[in-house]
Amino acid sequence: MLAGVLALVGIGAIVAALLGQQHAPAEHDAGALPAPAPATTAPPHPTTPAGPPPSPPARIVIGKIGVDSRVASVGLNPDHTMEVPAKGPLYDLAAWYRYSVTPGQQGPSVIIGHIDSAENGPSVFFRLGALAPGDTVTVTRDDGRTVPFIVYATRSFPKDAFPTADVYAGTAGPELRLITCSGSFDASVRSYRDNTVVFLRESGPPT
Repeated sequence: MLAGVLALVGIGAIVAALLGQQHAPAEHDAGALPAPAPATTAPPHPTTPAGPPPSPPARIVIGKIGVDSRVASVGLNPDHTMEVPAKGPLYDLAAWYRYSVTPGQQGPSVIIGHIDSAENGPSVFFRLGALAPGDTVTVTRDDGRTVPFIVYATRSFPKDAFPTADVYAGTAGPELRLITCSGSFDASVRSYRDNTVVFLRESGPPT
């Protein structure tokens, strides 16, 4: 499963027509990353995660960057890379990686989103890199519970040096990871070279 989330190659894949388009905010690393998870042969998430019963996310709201999006679902491609929202009505929605825990359960829940497209310009996570420690995000689940999160770190990583353990390893409590593409655009493979990852922890009980 972890191998499948390394690449995120398709997120934000665009063409050179974007040269005249608005640019996303520059990413500025901020906040402290979690301590590395101890070496273990156990799965990254407990078999029965603590927290409310599982329920997929239905909506995500990020006030600082003007995001209020329904949440679709993605899994793995046959080559074990993560799926991304395909061209069409779901392209500009955030999407939950359905092999991560649901929001409010112990461990990191993962939500991804495109940065932009040649056809329509900025997409749902266009300004994700502007989030900083202390900013807040709320996720509403299918069961109606709303889970509040607070940012504690924002980081950009080269895709060929993506820190899988830091991003996807189990955590002591409920957390959230928001991921999109960033950095410079590699026209030869039609993809951005980096990923921006926002690290959040639950800031209160689901309501």
